[in-house]
Amino acid sequence: MEVRVIPALDVTDLDKVSSLVEAVGSHPGVYGFKVGFSLGLTHGLPAVVQRIRAASDKPVIYDHQKAATDIPDTGTLFARTLADAGIDEGILFPQAGPVTLAAWVDALRDAGLKVIVGGLMTHAAYQVSEGGFLRDDGILQIYRDAAARGVRSFVVPLTKPEAVQRIAAAVSGAGDVEFYAPGFGKQGGDPGDLGFLARLHLIIGRSLLSAEDPAAYIDSIIGRK
Repeated sequence: MEVRVIPALDVTDLDKVSSLVEAVGSHPGVYGFKVGFSLGLTHGLPAVVQRIRAASDKPVIYDHQKAATDIPDTGTLFARTLADAGIDEGILFPQAGPVTLAAWVDALRDAGLKVIVGGLMTHAAYQVSEGGFLRDDGILQIYRDAAARGVRSFVVPLTKPEAVQRIAAAVSGAGDVEFYAPGFGKQGGDPGDLGFLARLHLIIGRSLLSAEDPAAYIDSIIGRK
């Protein structure tokens, strides 16, 4: 299994972002950097991207937590906003249904952005079988529909390996696929449990942000895979 790391910059302090990106921005084990709503709403995406770009040319991924839960027509505005800010990749969780999924996937692709789709989250009581609101088969259908739309990059939870097996099987016909997985560190997910995946990007937030030596911390993760 090929494993790389994506630091999740879920903070509001741009100086902290600069320090982390400067520390690991050229690390071969780092795929890119994930930006969430906290930085985007506090500083604006163009300023955040500019700060990251000052220290690294690796992909900047935007995770709206969660995008594609609106009507289909707003996908174009979302995609244009990301593209104008210099974002490279966008994460969608199209819980609003297949029409929204199709429209937002196409909008991001038309804007030149790499599309990443997720459906299942890391925490408890999310899908119906766990006591949550969303049907298990409906979540699986998100992945199937995205793959049929040409998506090859998917978010899956490191904390739910059995469910990830079902998701991987659902998109196996899509060809060369890759998976982005949150849930490492504080949430207790183990990358070894997803050893059946060929390509895995570990999305790591709190434990990496609090590490005394972020580069050494990434080395320890990559080294034990």
